[in-house]
Amino acid sequence: MNTSRLFVPALGSLYVKLANPSIAILRIIAGLALVTHGYGKIMQPMGNIDFLESIGFWPGEFWSPLLACAEFFGGLLLAIGFLTRPAALFTTIVLLVTVWFHWIVQDQGYGGSEKSILWAAITFYFFIHGGQHYALDKLMKREF
Repeated sequence: MNTSRLFVPALGSLYVKLANPSIAILRIIAGLALVTHGYGKIMQPMGNIDFLESIGFWPGEFWSPLLACAEFFGGLLLAIGFLTRPAALFTTIVLLVTVWFHWIVQDQGYGGSEKSILWAAITFYFFIHGGQHYALDKLMKREF
């Protein structure tokens, strides 16, 4: 790191030390948040059939368990950094659907979809960059 560009050059070593752990922390928190959000769905994988069909996802019997798996297992895989890119892709798609739902269907605009936009940006980051530091993909030296 070029510390001459920093207002406080002494902080340069701190930034370098925290760079890799911060990426892992972001991945783990995002994954665990998705696991938490998907837990209720995975316990009742057919519980969203009517809702999903009401917003145009037919047949609900297909989409409801897929949504449950994407959130719960996608979040779990993201948190541990295993198959990170496919997990991040599926969760990004789910989150973009929630953006559409809140912004368009519910007519809440940006304010209603802001959290989903932020979460989609985070999962999209890991789709592009992979699990990186402290991820099982990196430990296995194999990734998508």
